[in-house]
Amino acid sequence: MSRVTRLRAAVGADWRSFTRRRTAVFFTFFFPVILIVIFGALVRTDPTGGGLFAEPPAYYVPGYLAVVVLFTPLSRLGSEVARHREGNRFEKLATTPLSRGEWLLAQTLVNAIIIGLASLLILVLVVVLTGADIAYSPWLVPYVLVGTVCFCGIGALLGSYTDSQDGAVAASNAIGLPLLFLSETFIALEQLPGWFGPLVNLSPLTYFARGVRAATYPESATGTAGVAGTGIDPVLGNLLVLAALAVVTFAVGAWSIPRTD
Repeated sequence: MSRVTRLRAAVGADWRSFTRRRTAVFFTFFFPVILIVIFGALVRTDPTGGGLFAEPPAYYVPGYLAVVVLFTPLSRLGSEVARHREGNRFEKLATTPLSRGEWLLAQTLVNAIIIGLASLLILVLVVVLTGADIAYSPWLVPYVLVGTVCFCGIGALLGSYTDSQDGAVAASNAIGLPLLFLSETFIALEQLPGWFGPLVNLSPLTYFARGVRAATYPESATGTAGVAGTGIDPVLGNLLVLAALAVVTFAVGAWSIPRTD
C-alpha cells in the first residue's frame, strides 16, 4: 500500500467520523458566527473612540479567523489523540503501515478542509454584518493552511500528555483563550502593558494575526514580528516565521504520539 493510498484512507475515515458528529459540526461553524454577531454586529466598532473594538471592522478579521484556526485543531486533535489513547487505538495503529506522522498528516488535512470552509463563511459574514472593507488576498490560503498545521501539532502534544479527553479539551481552552486575545488579534499591542510586548512575539498566533492583517487590511501593516525594521514584507515575513514554527510543532507533535498505549 503506497503512502498516498494510506493517507487517502485515513483522511476518508476521519472526515466521515467528523461528519457523523452533528454537534461537533454545528459548533465548529456556529461559535465563530456568534462572535461576529456579538462583537461585529451588536457591539460594533467605534474608530473615533477608545478602548476595545475601537479599530475599523477590517482590523478584526484576523481575530475572527483565528477562532477556527486556533480552537478547531487544538480541541479536535487534542481530544482525538486522547480518545485513541483511552481506546488503545495507537497499539492497533502500530500494527498497520500507517506511521504516526502520516496519521497526524491525515488529521491535519481534514482539519484544513474544515477550517477552510469555516474561514470562507467567516469572511462572508464579516463583510455582510460589519461592512468591513477588506482586501481579498490570495495570501489568506497559505496562512490558513500553515496556521492549521502549526496548531494541529500543538493539539497532538496536548492529547499526548493529558490524562483524558476532558483533560485535553480543558488544556486546549486554557491555552487557546489567552492566545486568542493576547496575540494582536482583538487587542492591539498598544493596549497591553509595555512589559508584555515581547511576550506577544512568543505566540504563533501573533504571526498569523499580523500577516493576515497585513494581507487583508494593508493600512495597518507593520514589520514582521521579531525582525521589525529589516524591511521584509510583513505578509511574507510573518508567513515564513509561522511556517518555521509549524514545521517544529508538527514534528514534535508527531513524535509525541505514542507508538503503543
